[in-house]
Amino acid sequence: MASRSIDVKVAGNGRMILPASVRKAMGLHGDAKVILTIEDDQVRLTPIGHGVSRAKALYREHAKHLRTTDDFLSDRKAEAAADLGDAAAGEQERHVQ
Repeated sequence: MASRSIDVKVAGNGRMILPASVRKAMGLHGDAKVILTIEDDQVRLTPIGHGVSRAKALYREHAKHLRTTDDFLSDRKAEAAADLGDAAAGEQERHVQ
C-alpha cells in the first residue's frame, strides 16, 4: 500500500475518529480491535487479524512439518506421563536403598 498522510483531530480526552477511508484500507468493519505500536515518536495501527495471519504465515514458512493442536497436546501429555514415570521410578529407588 502506498504511504499517505491524513490529518486526524485528537480530542482533549484522547479520542479520535478514524476516517472511513482509513478503516476501509485497513479492512475494519463495525467494531474492531487494532494493535497500537509506538516507536519513537510514531504510532502504527495494525488490525488484530493481520497479526494472526502473519503469525500463521510465518509458521507455515518455517515449520518442518505441519502439526495440529491435537498432535501438540498429545506429545505434551506423553512427555508429562514419561516425566511422572521417571519421577516415580526415582522415588522407588530411594525407598529401596
